[in-house]
Order: sequence, then structure tokens, then C-alpha cells
Amino acid sequence: MARYSAGTVDCPGSPKSVRIVVVGDKGTGKSSLIVAAATDIFPPNVPPVLPDTKLPVEFFPDNIPVTIVDTSSRPEDRDMVAEELKRADAVVLTYACDRPETLERLSEYWLPELRRLEVKIPIIVAGCKLDFRDDNNQVSLEQVMSPIMQQFREIETCIECSALKQLQAQEVFYYAQKTVLHPTGPLFDQDSQALKPRCVRALKRIFILCDHDRDGALSEAELNDFQVKCFHAPLQPSEIEGVKRVVEEKLPEGVNERGLTVTGFLFLHALFIEKGRLETTWTVLRKFGYNNDIRLAEELLPSSIFKRAPDQSFELTSVAIEFLKGMYMLFDDDQDNNLRPQEIEDLFSTAPESPWKEAPYEDAAEKTALGGLSFDAFLSMWSLMTLLEPARSVENLIYIGFPGEPATAIRVTRRRRLDRKKQHCERKVFQCFVFGPNNAGKSALLNCFLGRSYADNQGSITDERYAVNMVDESGGAKKTLIMREIPEDGVQGLFSSKESLAACDIAVFVYDSSDESSWKRATELLVNVATYGEATGYEVPCLMVSAKDDLDSFPISIQESTRMTQDMGIEPPVSISSKLGDFNNLFRKIITAAQHPHLSIPETEAGKSRKHYNRLINRSLMAVSIGAAAVVVGLAAYRVYATRKSSSA
Repeated sequence: MARYSAGTVDCPGSPKSVRIVVVGDKGTGKSSLIVAAATDIFPPNVPPVLPDTKLPVEFFPDNIPVTIVDTSSRPEDRDMVAEELKRADAVVLTYACDRPETLERLSEYWLPELRRLEVKIPIIVAGCKLDFRDDNNQVSLEQVMSPIMQQFREIETCIECSALKQLQAQEVFYYAQKTVLHPTGPLFDQDSQALKPRCVRALKRIFILCDHDRDGALSEAELNDFQVKCFHAPLQPSEIEGVKRVVEEKLPEGVNERGLTVTGFLFLHALFIEKGRLETTWTVLRKFGYNNDIRLAEELLPSSIFKRAPDQSFELTSVAIEFLKGMYMLFDDDQDNNLRPQEIEDLFSTAPESPWKEAPYEDAAEKTALGGLSFDAFLSMWSLMTLLEPARSVENLIYIGFPGEPATAIRVTRRRRLDRKKQHCERKVFQCFVFGPNNAGKSALLNCFLGRSYADNQGSITDERYAVNMVDESGGAKKTLIMREIPEDGVQGLFSSKESLAACDIAVFVYDSSDESSWKRATELLVNVATYGEATGYEVPCLMVSAKDDLDSFPISIQESTRMTQDMGIEPPVSISSKLGDFNNLFRKIITAAQHPHLSIPETEAGKSRKHYNRLINRSLMAVSIGAAAVVVGLAAYRVYATRKSSSA
């Protein structure tokens, strides 16, 4: 089906250069191998360690510049070798064909050492000095290396060579370069002899993108378009028939009356790889923007679109929301406003993995009775990912088929500092930090926000957790609220960054209304947050929440809490009972407070004193400036008077 083209160099995700580090025991021929490969000459004398050798771009057909790094074999230089290995794209590991002990050292020292250093790059084993091997002891390379390659799967290939005889010296580095440009590891599992899951998902996405009429098969015209895009040449009708015949013979379901199915498409690529034609599959992946990790290349997600000030956030645009609405309807097969777990898996089957299977996304949204997501919950999950990891959100939008430019999927919000000046916030997604002592009811509050039992155990009290849901406003509008539970012992860590409160739209402080010590600790946390906000310039609106209202309050709790909140200039505590399901419109109150970032800002005594001092200074400066202005005006008037008097005289 394919005619390989070296033109993938300019594709996003393609390596732009290759750095090969050569390691091995002393006297195994490392330096001679490098010189022979680069110059076609055997060097009679070489220095112990060569300087870096740069091969010209045109040296190999892929037109990629290659740098070969020689290394020392001295024990005292091991740290230097380790540093070089960290920068390498591939390793050539040498042994001498005439010295069996150097072969044994591969599995006894070198390969375990590379594992210890966590060198996770292709390894080429090169048997040097082939011309010196004893002709009476002819053992095949396969016999020698098979046990070692079974133990160390990271070895890509083995090759014997001779620098003296100019035998396969250049091929060593050609294969090393090829393992970087077209590595086997990301594509194929040698044990199961099957395509790896991430490779399957990428090829499935490519198939869908090429299936223009969405009929589940690539027609002859679609196959030709695919061929031209990837390999710059159309297929002849006889070639297309040949491809179909090969697939149909081995896999009848790979072809139907409409053309090549996704199963057949995947089979073809497995066949290419089994036959050693990895460059074919890699050419296809590169043309569709994939890098060596089989993820979208960074060039397709320019960092410029993710730049923002600390007090700005990212939200989905209306274009992205409409796209997601269409995708939800497409994958919600029975149209019951319930995207089941398997349907979510199907949606993300063209992404490297499902992004919502791990913290902080797992269990972050409200589930339906059948364990799925309503459209509101589905959109809430995307809003959470867009706020926390905007690049990952856009990347996954592209994986599932978003057709627009990445920059059209998200928008950056106005700075909160400007919102405060304008006394209004236009955001549609708000992040609420939930503070409070242990056992105050924070987790219960988040559980109930997601429609779960207050007693659901979602993790230990030391875990940070997110919950996201839509909140109905008066008038029918909806806002997305993200609640981030801050463990009590995580507060100090949060304050280790000056900008830690910049992402917070509103802070809520939960305390157990039946426990005076819980109340006191919550007020301490409120003062700490207010003080930190005043010091960093990231003050946030705050609300106190009196939880467990179904229990008897501690004596004078209402009077004490009301007095304290009045002193700090915020609203009185909102009483709730998670057990009784009575939330006193708390979530709507949180949204309302967040929308007015100039209100409900707590003031500490130090903050009040500082503000009073600043007012006095400003008044003094104003008085001085008024006095100075009066002097200037008086002086000017006197000059006019003096001028007139002299002229009349």
C-alpha cells in the first residue's frame, strides 16, 4: 500500500537530529568504529576518546543530522558517561568478537547498568573486530545474542562489523538512527506479537479522519487520498485490488463491499511491522502529527495559546461546547442523557488513553443512577480539565475529532484584578477552595454537591480532591462550579507559592457547628488565607459554612461566629446539614459571591491598619499637593500683578 518517503523530516513530531552514544569495555573498538563509519578509512592510531563526530545531513537517506559521541571506559569517568547517556537518543553497545569476556560483560555489567541509569532509549549491540574472530569457532550471531535479547528486550538489533575491513561500520549507525526515527517499541509488543494499544488508538483516529463519508470503510477514492497525503503518490487500481486481496485472504472481515474496514487497516500496519517496514507506519503517524510517544507533537499545540496571568483561567469556547454537544449525542446511543462508562471509553478510543480514569478526574462529577454522565456532568468534566490542564484538554479535543484550530477551542478569562475594579466577573467556570479542619464536613459537602450520600468515603483526609457540577442561577442560566478540597495539613504547602491563591475565585471555610475547637481552627484558617491574600495581592471573597446543623451547636456559637464575620467584613456563616440534605442555597451563594469579586473580601487587623495608614499618607500627600498648588497660583498672580504695575509706571 505504501511507498516510503523520507519526507517525514519536516512533519510535526519527527526528530530533527539524532545523538548516538557509544559505550563498551576498553579495547572493544569504539573509537575505530566511529572513525571508520565517518571517513571510510581505518585509523592506525586513535586517541582514547574522540571528540563528538557530526555526520553530514546527506550521510543517510533520511536527511537527519547525526552526532556520534565516544565515551571513556575508565571507572572514574562513569559519571561523565551517565550524563552523556541522559542526552542520547540511542546507544551503541560494543563488544569484541575475538574476546568472549567482553560479550559476557554485556549481560553481567553493561545492560544492567543501563537499566540502573534508567536509559529508556533504543540499544544497538555491535560486535566489533569481526576480522579477528577465530575462524575455527564459527558461531552464528543469532546463537550468541538470542539468550541476551530474551533477557534484555530493550535491545533493538545486533550487528557484527569490522572497522579494519570496512564491513558494516556505517550500517551500525544507520540502524541506530533508524531505531530513533522508526522505533519498534511504541508500535509493537514482541511478546504478544500485536500492535500496542496506543498505536491501535492512533491508527483508528487516522482511519476515521480518512473515512470522509463516515461509512466505516475506506473506499478506493479515500484510500488514494490517504496514499497521496502520506506518500505523495496515488495507488494504481491494480495495487488497490492487491491490497484488498492480501487483507481478505488473511482477515475476511478486513474488507467489505464499501472498502477497507478499520480492522483491515490495522491488520495491514501489523503486517508492515512484522515484515520490518516500520518506516511505513511511522510515515503515516508523522503525517498526522504524532511523535515518538504516539501523542500529538508539541508543534501542533503551540504554547502561545496557553499563556495567561496567574489570576486568569481557561474556559471552553461556545465552538468547543457545540462540538462536545454533538459528540455527546453521537455516542449516547440510546439518547437517554446518560453516557455510560463504555460509551465514554468509545469516545476516547482515538486518544492515547482515557484521560478521566485517574485523579483528579475520576469520580469528580455527578454520576447517573446507571453510573454514567449526563450532558451537564460531561461538560463539567471538560470544564475541569480545561481549567486544570488546558493543553491536555485541547489535545484530547483534537483526538476525538475537533475540526477547528486549537486556539478556537479555549478562551482566556479577564484578570480577576480587573474584575474587581469593574465590580463584576464574566466567568462561566468558578473554582472554590474548600478549607476546614479535619472532620468538619468538607468531604461530606463535596459528596452532596455531586448528589451522593454525605457518608461516601472518597479517600483519606490527607487527599486533595475535586468535585465539579453545574449550578442553576435565578433566571435559568447555569454556571460551572469546581470545588477543590484542601486537606488541613495541606494548607502550609499551598502557601509555599506566592501565586497559590491566584487560581481561587472564592474560598469557603467549613466548620463543625457542634465543636468549638473546629470553629476556632476554621477562623484561624480564614485569617491565614486573608493575611496571605493581603500580602500577595490575591485577595479572594470568602464564606464561612456552619456544617452539621442537625447537631446541637456549641454554646454562643451563633453570636461568636456572627461577630467575627462582621469584624472581618464578610457575610455571616451559612448553616447547612449534609445529613439532612439542607444546603440553604449554599452553592448558588458561592457562585453569587464569586461573581462579585470586590465584595466579601475579609480584612485582618493588620490589613485594616495598613489601609488606614495608606489613607493617611494619601491625605497628607493631597494636602501637600494642594498647598503647593496654592503657592504656585499665588506666585503666578503676584508676577502678573508686578508686571502690570511696572508697565503702568
